[in-house]
Amino acid sequence: MNTNLFVYISDFIVPSVIILIVAYGVLEKVKVYDEFVKGAKKGFSTVIKIMPTLVGLMVAVGILRASGFLEFLSGQIGKVTDYIGFPSQLVPLSIVRLFSASAATGLVLDIFKEYGTDSRIGLIASIMMCCTETVFYTMSVYFMAAKVKKTRYTLTGALLATVAGIVASVWLAGRILL
Repeated sequence: MNTNLFVYISDFIVPSVIILIVAYGVLEKVKVYDEFVKGAKKGFSTVIKIMPTLVGLMVAVGILRASGFLEFLSGQIGKVTDYIGFPSQLVPLSIVRLFSASAATGLVLDIFKEYGTDSRIGLIASIMMCCTETVFYTMSVYFMAAKVKKTRYTLTGALLATVAGIVASVWLAGRILL
């Protein structure tokens, strides 16, 4: 019964927030639609500014996959990761996930087809997709949009968080399979 209540409530959260925002704007005598259109124009110009970066990242990931370099690199790194309990089959996912969520999703689907969704590898891949971020994509897009020049420790912190997410994925999948 509680689950159904949460599902029912969650169906109304987003529409309720939108209605509240519009009602607040009307009460404050703001031309809500005009402000929405202005915001959409700014968003569109931001997309145009970051488009070359997005295209470059997608092309780079495509080249890595098509050339076989990703498999070669994964084979080399996989020799080490097998010893620490991380399946070598997931090394390509770990690398691609840093650059592209959609390419990583494609790899996860391939993993599911080959090993199954309930396998150890399938569970780790699923959890890893939730515990990691597209570090290089996110940094390039957001820093470019905000015109940030000095990133300081962002990359180091993001890569450490990714490693923590991968470790957590392996640990959580092990706990699920117990």
